[in-house]
Amino acid sequence: MRRFILAVLMIVAWSAPAALAGGLSVVPPGNRNAEQPKVPGASVRRTKAGRTTFDDKYEKIRDLLASDKTLIGKIKQTARQYDIDPIHMIGAIVGEHTYNVDAYDRLQSYYVKAAAYAGDNFRFGYKNENIGDFVARPEFSKCSGFNDSYRLWTCREGVWDRVFRGNTVGGVGYPDNRFSAVFFQPFFAGQTFGLGQINPLTALMQSDMVARRSGYPKLDPSDASDVYKAIMDPDKSLAYIAAVIRRSIDDYAEIAGMDISRNPGITATLYNIGNSAQRASTLASSGRSWPEENYYGWLINDKLNELKSLL
Repeated sequence: MRRFILAVLMIVAWSAPAALAGGLSVVPPGNRNAEQPKVPGASVRRTKAGRTTFDDKYEKIRDLLASDKTLIGKIKQTARQYDIDPIHMIGAIVGEHTYNVDAYDRLQSYYVKAAAYAGDNFRFGYKNENIGDFVARPEFSKCSGFNDSYRLWTCREGVWDRVFRGNTVGGVGYPDNRFSAVFFQPFFAGQTFGLGQINPLTALMQSDMVARRSGYPKLDPSDASDVYKAIMDPDKSLAYIAAVIRRSIDDYAEIAGMDISRNPGITATLYNIGNSAQRASTLASSGRSWPEENYYGWLINDKLNELKSLL
């Protein structure tokens, strides 16, 4: 009977929210799914096209991190600036290079690739309209009251989804696609860059936080080359990786009343799928106890002990 009671207490302790100081509920470590959720077909096709496997890609980025103590030191330093555990940054980098792109053999290759964009002259826009003129339209007037880059660009993204996406406005037909893919991909839609595989719109959203915590100049959407240099330069990109993670942790604390900082699989999932504020709001109204990891975050939790050894 004592063993039965103890077992019940252990189940309750696992399933019931653990209260933090300040009223937050601590999301427990580990995966909620016993098996890895299905990997999207696009990721599978990219990996097959590269004549490699997810296991091979995981091992390649893991080995790159293990062999580069300087990079690990920079990750730790950046994590301190954003008050996060560096394992969250490791998870984001490993996830991106396992499922979205293949890692270069050396960190120096990322610097070389970033330098190749330094002199390029390109812009953010759609057809003949640049992004500055587009967001100056009256449809975006409600966003003008936001001074913080995160809320400003989140508001603008929301207007895009409600008003322009898939619609014809002012005689111009707009694609049924993400704001970032239509206006912020001068090469081809879906392209992300650098160590953290960050898209330009995400960088613009985090610009104010990065300026405050890392001291880098704020990004200007009229200077597309500078935005790309920021997300492609390994040193600067670490700041944007950390800012995205910090933001997701803050969103879940402020909106859903949950502390996700002890579950790198959840922060990795949010790094992968984005829109942490919207997802925190959906979770808060759903009645579910905990957020769940996707295929990307599941891998990070599954490999957590191995990834922690890199630090």
